[in-house]
Amino acid sequence: MQIRPFDNDCGAEIDGVELQSMSDEEVEAIADAQAAYGVVFLHGQALTPDDQLAAARRFGPINVNRFFAPVPGHPQVAMVLKEPRHERNIGGGWHTDHSYDQVPALGSMLFALEVPSAGGDTMFASMYKAYEALSPGLRRTLAGLSAEHSSRHVFGRSAYPKRDDDRYHNAEKATQDAVHPVVIRHPRTGRPALYVNPAFTVRIAGWTDEESRPLLEYLYGVAAREEHTCRFRWEAGSVAFWDNRATWHYALDDYPEERRLMHRVTVEGETLAPYLSER
Repeated sequence: MQIRPFDNDCGAEIDGVELQSMSDEEVEAIADAQAAYGVVFLHGQALTPDDQLAAARRFGPINVNRFFAPVPGHPQVAMVLKEPRHERNIGGGWHTDHSYDQVPALGSMLFALEVPSAGGDTMFASMYKAYEALSPGLRRTLAGLSAEHSSRHVFGRSAYPKRDDDRYHNAEKATQDAVHPVVIRHPRTGRPALYVNPAFTVRIAGWTDEESRPLLEYLYGVAAREEHTCRFRWEAGSVAFWDNRATWHYALDDYPEERRLMHRVTVEGETLAPYLSER
């Protein structure tokens, strides 16, 4: 087993592991690498939906996605699909999965079955590095703040007429609202990480939308700086396993008239604690 971090410590590639036959030591090493670098990448995997579920369960209980159409016969495996007829992809903007849940997901294991001839890469951004780029004064301010997150405006009924496709369902179940610290202490590493994102964060708790917008936009701009990001080029058989507590991700929509098919399994997380040592 070899773990090769990217130069800026956003992401790491792992060689010499088959996910369907991991040892306990390999599971721990992958979990440590994922927590340290935010996302790990593996190539050459051959996973049935049952194999992928079994591999993901080695890292925690399964979180069933409410809003993506499942793989037929496998309700715990979400289908992430773009056909040539679809006007846009799934995940085409910076976001953190499930931040609208009271207990956000640990992360997601995404497996590539079909990839376009060019394009379709996924970007990741390190929320460790985003936090570290802030001034000490701003860090102290953020240590006392929480933010509101919601699924309503993304997956609720008001969003569905804009989509009109069968890759999404259960609009009536988009009722999740949650409040989380703006800066969290990562449960595994203890490191501070910025925990707001453009897709699901609605406002700073106790602030108006107008008051929240300038601060959130500034934080988003810092987080998305090139030096905080890494880019993964998919191949059929590739896996990305990311940590939602330490990263954002963004699926690039640059492959018109081609098909891209992924299977995603999401792993349950735990309640997020604030990082307060700056105070």
